[in-house]
Amino acid sequence: MKLTHLIAQYLYKNKRLDLQGIGSFSLDNSIVIEAEDNKAPQQKGIEGVSFENNATIKEDPELISFISFYTGKIKALASADLNSHLELAKQFMNIGKPFLFEGIGSLTRIRSGEYSFAPGNPLTEKLTEPKTKETKTSSSIEEPVSDYKSALYKQEKKSNWKKPVTFLLIIAGIALAIWGGYTVYKRTSASNPDKTEVTKQNQTILLEDSTNIKDSLIPTPAMPANNQNGATKFVLEIADKDRADQRYARLKTFMWNVMMETKDSVSFKLFLLLPVNAIDTTRILDSLTMLSGRQVFIER
Repeated sequence: MKLTHLIAQYLYKNKRLDLQGIGSFSLDNSIVIEAEDNKAPQQKGIEGVSFENNATIKEDPELISFISFYTGKIKALASADLNSHLELAKQFMNIGKPFLFEGIGSLTRIRSGEYSFAPGNPLTEKLTEPKTKETKTSSSIEEPVSDYKSALYKQEKKSNWKKPVTFLLIIAGIALAIWGGYTVYKRTSASNPDKTEVTKQNQTILLEDSTNIKDSLIPTPAMPANNQNGATKFVLEIADKDRADQRYARLKTFMWNVMMETKDSVSFKLFLLLPVNAIDTTRILDSLTMLSGRQVFIER
């Protein structure tokens, strides 16, 4: 089951859903949402759902356990998936677009910085148990068989001396490989002392040629997607001031000519201005998304 559906199913089951950094959804206790037949008419909107703004709310451990249980992932991965989904939702809402939480409704950011809620259609998909229980059942059936064999046959005691020896051999091999690599690097550096410096200079020149944009002031005034020189505006991230400052400083250490702007001193936009052809925008979007680790989009 998809993460978006699990979030809605958690609200249906527990009557309350806390989303960190956004707020809380509540479902009236008298409302019961169940899976419907395909022939039954679909409801026009979910009833009994309300939303309360609360940007200081923290991650709900019970929601993480719920997602982990039904997806089969460990809690750390379930938490990372939820955080990525909520970050994407915030980015949409920060640029004035509504974000739909399937089976619950849509949130839209208003001028006061809070979110406006509009109820949506309930999910008709039934919450199914994960398949891990079948594995547990089969393993519990096989256990008596192993006990039966152990009672009839004497098992030979395996010596454990092989494990420490194998571990020591692996450590020795790794140490030898590191020492050999360091020796080769030291000899190469001694014979070509300027090679490393030349490589760094070449990388700097390539980065400057690829961007060809001057560093901007912090923050800069808002500007259109395409400036007078024909450069395209690639938005890397929209975040609050602390997050934006940290991200800006981090990207600068990678020699990115990143810029930052704000309209209301609440949301800060990090972006690049790149002179690219229209046919190359998709390729550059994919490259920037992979390098930055976040979804990059072009501001129209």
